[in-house]
Amino acid sequence: MPFSSVKLLTALCAGILLTACSGGDPKLMNIKSTQAGPDEFSILPTKPLQEPPSYQALPTPTPGGTNVTDPTPHADAVAALGGQLRNTGLRGGEGALVTAASRYGVSSNIRGQLAAEDLNWRKENRGKLLERLFNVNVYYSAYEAQELNQHRELERLRRLGIWTPAAPPDPAAVQ
Repeated sequence: MPFSSVKLLTALCAGILLTACSGGDPKLMNIKSTQAGPDEFSILPTKPLQEPPSYQALPTPTPGGTNVTDPTPHADAVAALGGQLRNTGLRGGEGALVTAASRYGVSSNIRGQLAAEDLNWRKENRGKLLERLFNVNVYYSAYEAQELNQHRELERLRRLGIWTPAAPPDPAAVQ
């Protein structure tokens, strides 16, 4: 093997190793857009125009502010599900739910704490060298240890005598 071929092969291997060991935020789900088109989910239709009952009772225009025809997806979803948008606190029965859920204490920085723990988990479970090099999706294998097997949990609850109504059968057991 000529000397220049050895140099070329060494440089190529070094480049591959450096690329595979690159830092940054680890991405376990390697999904890329194949086109540079618009994001159809970011387009919200406006509400239909309606004639006001009185033109004298119209609010003062607010440049750069909201308009009555602007979409309000959060408020629309709450209304469609039978809820009410109000800042009067919790509805009946919700106080007991919040109390039960927070009985062991509440962390004020739970989102930041979970984000840091997940980043650490993703760094530790980035995949093997060739998986990173060839952009293989390792998301499901990285989080497999944290996955809840619904059918195994259902059997555990049934063995304990806990009532489990209307649970679908395990597709693997049906075959």
